[in-house]
Amino acid sequence: MNPPLHLHTVATPPATDLSEPAPDRPVPRYVQMATRLAGLIESGAFKAGQRLPSVRDSAAQEGVAVSTAVQAYRWLEERGQVQARPKAGYFVAPRKRPIALPMVSKPPAHSLVVKRPSRTDLFEDSLEGERGCSFGGACPRDRDFFDEEPVRVAVSRATRVHRRSLIDYSNGPGELALREAVVRRALHLGCELRAEDVTITSSCIHAVSLCLRAVTQPGDVVALESPTHFGFLDLLESLNLRALEIPTHPRTGLSLPALQLALDTQPVKAMLAVPTLSNPLGAVMPHADKRALVKLLASRGVPLIEDVVFNDLMAADERRKAAKAFDADGWVMVCGSFSKTVAPGIRLGWVDAGRWRNAVATLKRVHGGATNAVLEHALADLLTQSSYEARMRRISAQMKERLAEARRLIGASFPRGTRISDPPSGYTLWVELPAGSDSLALFHQGAAQGITFGPGALFSATDRFNHCMRLSFAGAWGERERKALRELGRLATEQVAGGPMAQPQAVRA
Repeated sequence: MNPPLHLHTVATPPATDLSEPAPDRPVPRYVQMATRLAGLIESGAFKAGQRLPSVRDSAAQEGVAVSTAVQAYRWLEERGQVQARPKAGYFVAPRKRPIALPMVSKPPAHSLVVKRPSRTDLFEDSLEGERGCSFGGACPRDRDFFDEEPVRVAVSRATRVHRRSLIDYSNGPGELALREAVVRRALHLGCELRAEDVTITSSCIHAVSLCLRAVTQPGDVVALESPTHFGFLDLLESLNLRALEIPTHPRTGLSLPALQLALDTQPVKAMLAVPTLSNPLGAVMPHADKRALVKLLASRGVPLIEDVVFNDLMAADERRKAAKAFDADGWVMVCGSFSKTVAPGIRLGWVDAGRWRNAVATLKRVHGGATNAVLEHALADLLTQSSYEARMRRISAQMKERLAEARRLIGASFPRGTRISDPPSGYTLWVELPAGSDSLALFHQGAAQGITFGPGALFSATDRFNHCMRLSFAGAWGERERKALRELGRLATEQVAGGPMAQPQAVRA
């Protein structure tokens, strides 16, 4: 006998709660219903092979039309979570063998001069695929994520109210209104900042650059995750800094024992990390590890430059807390922006540089890093609107669902032995193809068909990730993109086999 199904009373994990509509675009009722039912399946309340309540019973319990309940069940069926049996109803689909995570990276124990063909140039070339289907960029391009109207209104209002700023010449730390808004937002990251300690920058990568300039000299060693954001590598190369890559777990982030060994044996001058939703792995360090990371680096007198640009995508998840929250002595330089969560076109970042606050503010000034006051006021307006947190919860849940579907598609379409990251949110997946694969060759094959992505070579100062790729799902997501993902899987399978294969095999752990 089936347990009673009370969809409206079951508490699901906050990260997958779609019940709260966005202020501008409510989540369809059938999706809300299906998501809650999926939560019951995932929790084990319904076992594999078990018959689910009938469509009519579910509709009555939920208080919706039968057609809405039918849509909910079909939504689950399309995602492989339930199966329809003629004249018998819907049943929980058998659980597939879990897809394996990528291997923990094993970078060289010594630092490297970063000198390779431009990662940024290749990445920009991949964006040309937007005419086709791009899995390249990690900055959202899906209009479902952003409503242009509030941004337009905020910019228009800022231009009208602060029109004098259009003819003023400013090169200070940034408008107080935005610095105060950043301080309020930082509370959600567990950080108690002060507006006078915050400097507004032209982007998050600009903030990181200022921090690196403040604490290093050419030739110094900077530790960072492996794999790491390609923009960090380009930045180290431009500043003539050496990269020391630290082994990183795809779920829990960089290895503290490996970092400690590196600090014991290498002259590390700074640590550059993304402890929450690292790019490209999507790893999230546990709170205990974040605290230990801050303590370890402070004990060695090594500053931590922390990028928190993705933290808000962990809305309603306590793991959103930044490492900066555990910093008592100013050894953490925290950098962020809202281009991934508010408006990509408003390229503004921020930094609280701790002990190096004055040095960073001076570097911004002497290097001509003035920011636009009108845009600063507009962004402050957007950040202080009450809808921000609700929208972050919606996007977080939407991306969790999208990434889960993408993992299933990759698992069914890519060659046997493929490993896939499993981040709790974010925009990207890191895919590790079987040994011997060449993701750069695959990139060129896909690009010829208008399908692009981030080849693994972009994300390291070595060639260790040539068999890997980063796939971004921040763009449009529909049948065209699903078809393109299957096609990438077909091409990858052919590459592994050395020739065409009739049917791609499912991924096995």
